[in-house]
Amino acid sequence: MTMQHAVLLVAHGTVDTLDELPDFLAAIRRGSPAPPELVAEMRHRYHAIGGKSPLNDINRRLAAKLEAKLGVPVRLANRLAQPYAHDVMAKLAHDGVRRVALVPLAQFSAHVYAEHARRVAPTGIEVVSGGNWGTNAGLVEAYAKRIRAALTEPATVVLTAHSLPLAVIRAGDRYERDFRASASAIAARAGVEPIIAFQSQGMSGGEWLGPGLRDTLEGIAKRGERRVLIAPVGFLADHVEILYDVDIEAQGWAKELGLAMTRTESLDDADDFVDVLAGLARPLLEGKMGGA
Repeated sequence: MTMQHAVLLVAHGTVDTLDELPDFLAAIRRGSPAPPELVAEMRHRYHAIGGKSPLNDINRRLAAKLEAKLGVPVRLANRLAQPYAHDVMAKLAHDGVRRVALVPLAQFSAHVYAEHARRVAPTGIEVVSGGNWGTNAGLVEAYAKRIRAALTEPATVVLTAHSLPLAVIRAGDRYERDFRASASAIAARAGVEPIIAFQSQGMSGGEWLGPGLRDTLEGIAKRGERRVLIAPVGFLADHVEILYDVDIEAQGWAKELGLAMTRTESLDDADDFVDVLAGLARPLLEGKMGGA
């Protein structure tokens, strides 16, 4: 049977084995080999979370669940690791797909993922996509529900996202303002004050988007507060930036500061998140461009 339509989930990607780390880090650095000390530090972080990130496995399950829900082929691709978007779309084209509904697993960087997919798409494949979707009502409720569930005791709630180099923001990228809009909507839905921090700053030097998570925790401790809940709402699934940067590194900072720190559960491949992605994909499959 000829398939005319498919959904492509595109993620940042990660490695399945530590042997892939040098190539992965070079891809992140736009082809520049990573210094040995950076490779060693990342090996340490992956070892600390069990030797492997769960991200690729989570996204594979997510694609399978979404395919069952939509009744059309759903494939997973990564921008910076296998399976690469150009290889996945080449296989879809061979199987008769002519229209790919792109759903980026990065709610504040949809344009980056869409531009990449269109650039590497084979001849005959039309790639359609929506805009940033951080304020999607279903996504906001999914995060808010997890915040409410984690607040078993009163705590200061800090909503986090990955930091970016300030040069990217100054060049006009909407990442910061879209994250702040999303975090404000989530906090309002959860009934908490929207304290925002940016985590996981890179190791390449230069100025990075803040306030940083450590500085934020120090400010909370100085105010005499003793319990903090981290809600990493800039991330969709567990991976090293949550399992190490929050659960290990930030937890260590919190203990130094006398703070009892907990974290919300990630969306991963939960059914309510599958519903959100289905809602983004359906208008694109139907030829409507407003997928967010």
